[in-house]
Amino acid sequence: MIEDELALFDKSINEFWNKFKSTLSDTSCQMMGLRDTYKDSIKALTEKLSVKLKEEERMVEMFLEYQNQICRRNKLIQEKKDNLLRLIAEIKDKNEKLEVLTANIQDLKEEYARKKETISAANKANEEKLKRLQTSADLYKDRLGLEIRKIYVSDSAPHLECLAEFQEKVRKTNNFSAFLANVRKAFTAMVYN
Repeated sequence: MIEDELALFDKSINEFWNKFKSTLSDTSCQMMGLRDTYKDSIKALTEKLSVKLKEEERMVEMFLEYQNQICRRNKLIQEKKDNLLRLIAEIKDKNEKLEVLTANIQDLKEEYARKKETISAANKANEEKLKRLQTSADLYKDRLGLEIRKIYVSDSAPHLECLAEFQEKVRKTNNFSAFLANVRKAFTAMVYN
């Protein structure tokens, strides 16, 4: 019985060993197949990852190039903005100066108009005064036989010592009638002396 059991046990071990070998052989073939599939998958995945990595590197390079372009353009935009702000400030300054000059020109025009009016009024007053003086001169000439002439030497005939004093008074007072009265008195006094 022990022999039978041993034979049976030996038979069981042999069967197990044969099954194990066949399983192991099948498993080994499967493992080799899986290993080859794994290697192929790893190789394909590596190639895909390599392509993706190269694409990503190109994208990073493109991104960096775009970033550089954006920085250059931003710098150019800032320079143009600064130039534009400077030009706007210059234009504002020139506009302010233009407004000041325009206001000054307007003030000068108004002052010119006032002075022109003043001169015109003074000319009219002088013309009226000249007419009155001419009327007075004509009156003196017609009634008194006195003629007033413009001379270049301040003197009289006969010579009056006090003539300079009378001239100074007429310049200060602008009273020509008093001047004539004083000159007449001086001539009269000279004649009677």
